[in-house]
Amino acid sequence: MREIVLDTETTGFEPSEGHRIVEIGAVELLNHMPTGRTYHQYLNPERTMPKEAFAVHGLGDDFLRDKPLFKACAQDFLDFIGDAKLVIHNAAFDMKFLNWELRVAGFPTLPNDRAIDTVMIARKKFPGSPASLDALCRRFGVDNSAREKHGALLDSEILAEVYLELIGGRQPDFALATAQTQPQKGTVQAETDWRPRPRPVPLPSRLTEEEAAAHAAFVAKMGDGAIWLKRG
Repeated sequence: MREIVLDTETTGFEPSEGHRIVEIGAVELLNHMPTGRTYHQYLNPERTMPKEAFAVHGLGDDFLRDKPLFKACAQDFLDFIGDAKLVIHNAAFDMKFLNWELRVAGFPTLPNDRAIDTVMIARKKFPGSPASLDALCRRFGVDNSAREKHGALLDSEILAEVYLELIGGRQPDFALATAQTQPQKGTVQAETDWRPRPRPVPLPSRLTEEEAAAHAAFVAKMGDGAIWLKRG
């Protein structure tokens, strides 16, 4: 099962008021394990960055001016996410902006039911408790010390850890490398080609000969109708 943990950064709260996406970050999970493949892109919003947005993201007009427009990157983004489920914190917000940008650029929009909202999962699992990403990091002991400014790729990496805790706990030796610096041009990065694969040689049975014989004798006492006999 392939999932994409995703985050966007924007100039404001409403695309209908002229606000736009300035950054997209995404992390690939396969069978609830990180593969090392990520997507990251800064975008030119074609508008002045509001002071309050700059304070949150640290992205200014000079930095964003030479970045590509969303429509130039839309196909690469869609190719990366494919048909995977999208794991998003407060999914309605990001989906609203992504679908606005896709629609304006002339691309198909994303069905809302593709999104898995980690805010909703957290509120259901911990009713009455804070469900912000920082609060969940504190709850699960996820290191978010590098999160001085909101950054889409870093937040996606952190959210991936939080998501795996929300659905049942992190896997043994699970780790996501926290990006110390973020690439300035959109790329799909393959840090590793690792994929979970079947064992080439099945593990040997742990039953001793005595245990196997005892089980066979027990099943024999149950007659021909024993389910173990029917299933071979």
